[in-house]
Amino acid sequence: MNFELSEEHQSFADSVQRFAKDHLAEGALARAHSEQYPWETAKLLAKQGLLGIAFPEADGGQGGTLMHAVLAIQQVALACPKSADIVQAGNFGPIRTFVEYATAEQKERFLPGMLAGQKLISLGMSEPDAGSAVTDLKTSAHEDGDSYVINGSKVFSTHSSDAEVYLVYVRFGPGVGGIGSILVERGTPGLIVGEPSSFMNGERWSQLYFDNCRVPKRNLLLGAGGFKKQISGFNVERLGNASRALALGRYCFNQAREHAKIRTQFGKPLSEFQGLQWKFADMAMKLEQAQLMLYRAAMEGETGLPSAQSTAMAKLACNMAGWEVSNEAMQVMGGLGFSQESLVEYCVRRTRGWMIAGGSIEMLKNRIAEGVFERTFSQRAS
Repeated sequence: MNFELSEEHQSFADSVQRFAKDHLAEGALARAHSEQYPWETAKLLAKQGLLGIAFPEADGGQGGTLMHAVLAIQQVALACPKSADIVQAGNFGPIRTFVEYATAEQKERFLPGMLAGQKLISLGMSEPDAGSAVTDLKTSAHEDGDSYVINGSKVFSTHSSDAEVYLVYVRFGPGVGGIGSILVERGTPGLIVGEPSSFMNGERWSQLYFDNCRVPKRNLLLGAGGFKKQISGFNVERLGNASRALALGRYCFNQAREHAKIRTQFGKPLSEFQGLQWKFADMAMKLEQAQLMLYRAAMEGETGLPSAQSTAMAKLACNMAGWEVSNEAMQVMGGLGFSQESLVEYCVRRTRGWMIAGGSIEMLKNRIAEGVFERTFSQRAS
């Protein structure tokens, strides 16, 4: 059993690392604190081939694997944490579901702009009364001639303020079997993109309102009965979330380690204090444990989709490691780590959000327990 990256994977990671250091490290702090989506950086990453890494070449992708996409996110994040979000958006989440199930005509309309870093797709899934219990969604769609008419609302949609198209989970009929999805373009009559709300992680998201929003039938992605297909794609999205969380934890670890080498108190470097040595030992162990679980899930995706169990364990481990390590790194760096002149406090805020987004840590534990006992546990009131 080999725990090292293959020669090809290591070579790819090294090339991304060099690119990130040369082109992304400078300006990383300003990029992180800007409210504007970094479109120029997105175009630069697209030219480098870091969007659509694991998508088929026939679709305009790079023909790589999930492991390549994971490695790219991590190497970019170590130079510029904010830029890793762009790599995530171009490889995981709604864009992956779109590539998996869109028609050739839909891909021709939307995909080139996304893979060029010029357009974004946002996921409309969560609702005011349907978060973790996503199958309780109420946003409805019914046929009317050559269109679908949508009514309802969506909240907490990443990139919703900047997206050109929304992949919207809708209800065509009762039960889980009645759930599917439709592509809704920005500017469609009846779609109202609300004023952006600010969140702790520095992002701004808009609530989406659908008021008799009429969408042509050609925008149907998955009809009734498509929920299980959609959620399998969402399951893979967790690897992107996990990759960023872990990478930001490692970024903070690196910053704190260098700080501990040169910062002196009471006449000696911080690294000479046993209390801090133990902190770094704990941080290093958490990072390595989570890294192995992430790689395991990504490698399962080399020959298909990784299992829900593996992705749940990887996301939980990486979310916890990213949060705990970044938080400890901030403690080690004291006031400097707490200051917005450092990216460490930014990483703390970012990693905290990923413990909620993409499957909360509580829901992940429920999923892992189901794998342990080989049965499902209903969370619904009896």
